[in-house]
Amino acid sequence: MTYIKHMAFAVHSVDDTLRRYQTLLGAGLDAKVVVAEKARIKVAIFTVGDIEYQLNESLDADGRFSRWIAERGTEGLHHICYAVPDIDAALDEALAQGATLRECQACKVFGSHPHPEGYVAFLDQETGGIELELMQVYTPAELEQYKSIRGI
Repeated sequence: MTYIKHMAFAVHSVDDTLRRYQTLLGAGLDAKVVVAEKARIKVAIFTVGDIEYQLNESLDADGRFSRWIAERGTEGLHHICYAVPDIDAALDEALAQGATLRECQACKVFGSHPHPEGYVAFLDQETGGIELELMQVYTPAELEQYKSIRGI
């Protein structure tokens, strides 16, 4: 692993939770709040130190973050995304060590696939109930290609 790309938290309300981070810690003052219709989520993105935080709220009562909260009875850390230099090699190594793939709930894909920031894959709660996401972050050229294909 090269670094933690982001930590994603499941929350009831992005606005309320972000306000608490801003008030209590002075963090998230420059947060970017986005509604991702395809994924049916609202997300606030900001950094604490060198780590990107993502506060995720489902737009639907049965959405993936709402279900996650309901299953556990509390908001909390949903997954950690680790940036890796080669996602295929990282997946091969993880699977050889007994990891299992988890479906990307936004894309309905198992294994490596393109995502807005890079090639991603999810591992099934291999570390004490916390999902792991692996990401090979796009180069600037790959990002432009992704955006042009998606019409962004």
